[in-house]
Amino acid sequence: MRLRALLFVPGDRPERFAKAAASGADALILDLEDSVSAANKATARDAIASWLSTPRTITTFVRINPLDTDMAQADLDAVLSARPDGIMLPKAEGADSVRHLLTLMGDKAVPILPIATETAAAVFTLGTYRDVSAHLAGLTWGAEDLPAAIGAATSREADGSYTDPYRMVRSLTLFGAHAAGVAAIETVFPNIKDLDALAAYAARGRRDGFTGMMAIHPAQVPIINTAFTPSEADLAHARAIVAAFEANPGAGALQLDGKMIDAPHLKQAMAVLAGV
Repeated sequence: MRLRALLFVPGDRPERFAKAAASGADALILDLEDSVSAANKATARDAIASWLSTPRTITTFVRINPLDTDMAQADLDAVLSARPDGIMLPKAEGADSVRHLLTLMGDKAVPILPIATETAAAVFTLGTYRDVSAHLAGLTWGAEDLPAAIGAATSREADGSYTDPYRMVRSLTLFGAHAAGVAAIETVFPNIKDLDALAAYAARGRRDGFTGMMAIHPAQVPIINTAFTPSEADLAHARAIVAAFEANPGAGALQLDGKMIDAPHLKQAMAVLAGV
C-alpha cells in the first residue's frame, strides 16, 4: 500500500470521516486512543465499525488503545469484523507486542502499524521489528508520549527542532523500519497553522529516508503528499542513472553530470522509480 500522508481522525467524530477520506490522504487513521475520551470510547467503536462496513476507497487503519489496558480487546472486538486495512498499535514495545496483538486478533489478523517509541523500554526494541516484518504495514514513532513517560519537560527546542534524545529516537525508528523492510513513517507536525514549517519538516523527513508522514489536519495532506512524491527532476535524474548503467553494463562506477555514481546511486534511483 502507498503511504505518504496518513490522516488521523477522532473515532467519535464520524461526521469528519467522509471529508477526511476526500482529503487526498493515502490512508486514514481512525482513532480510539488519545483523541477519544473514556466516556466516548463505545460510541467511537460503533462509529468506526459502521464506517468500515460501508464501501470505501481509502486505506483505513484503526488506532486501538494500548495492549496493557482492558480497552484493547474491546476495540478489536468492535472493529475487526468490519475488516480495517490495518491496526495502529500505540505504546508498542517491539516484536513481542506485535506477536501479542496477532494473538488477540486471531484469524481476523490484519497488518499492524506500531507506534514504536512511546515508552522508555520501547527504544531498546526497535531492532526487533525485523523478526515480525511480514505482519507490519510500516513503523512510526511519536515525540509526545515519550517525554511524559520519562519526566522530560519537552521533546523540542524553542525553534521547534527536536532535542538530542528525540533526534536519536527518530533515527533509530528510521533504521528499524528499513531493517525490517517496511515503510518508515515520520511523526506528526503539531503546528497546524504553520504550513511553511510543515513543508520544511516533511522535506527533511523524505531527505532522511522516511517514506511518508502522519497528519492531524486535512490542510496538511497535500503538503505531505508533495514532499513524499518524487518531483519530475527527481524522476529524470533517476532515469538518467539507470540509463547510464544500462549503457555500461560492466561498469562499477560512472560519471554523470560531472559526479561519480556507483551501485548505491543505482539502487536509490531504482527505488525512486519503483515508488512512482
